[in-house]
Parts: sequence; C-alpha cells; structure tokens
Amino acid sequence: MVIMADFQRAILTAPPMLKWLIVILIAVLVLGLVMPRLAARLPLGRLPGDVRLRWRGQEYSFPFATTLLLSLLLSLILRLL
Repeated sequence: MVIMADFQRAILTAPPMLKWLIVILIAVLVLGLVMPRLAARLPLGRLPGDVRLRWRGQEYSFPFATTLLLSLLLSLILRLL
C-alpha cells in the first residue's frame, strides 16, 4: 500500500502538463481496447463516402465520411460543454 500512496502523492503534486499526458495516455489505452468492439457493432468505416481500395493484395481504407461524422460529433459535444 505504501507504493500506491507514493504514486497518488506523485500524481497530485505533478505539474499540469504531466497530468494531461497521463490522461491522454489512459484515454488512448481505453480507446484502443474499446474500438475493436465498437467497430464490430457500428458501421464506422463502412459508411457511404468511405473508400476502400484493393491493390496487389493490400487493402487501403480512406474513411472520408466517417472522419466527417466523427468531427461533427466532437465539435457538437465540445460546443455544448
């Protein structure tokens, strides 16, 4: 328990930039774990306007519509906050 208390004390006294870095790393980790499950259920990447190309055995994806949709949703959420 001493290690956990030291870790909590270090986080609470850390500079703001370090706190944001830790938050971003945790968010990326969580998104990395959640996105494959969400991608199986939601049509993200398969919307009309998303382009998929196969060339020489490789598949390339250009999710234009998905990017636009996620950008609009994120800007709406941030505007409401």
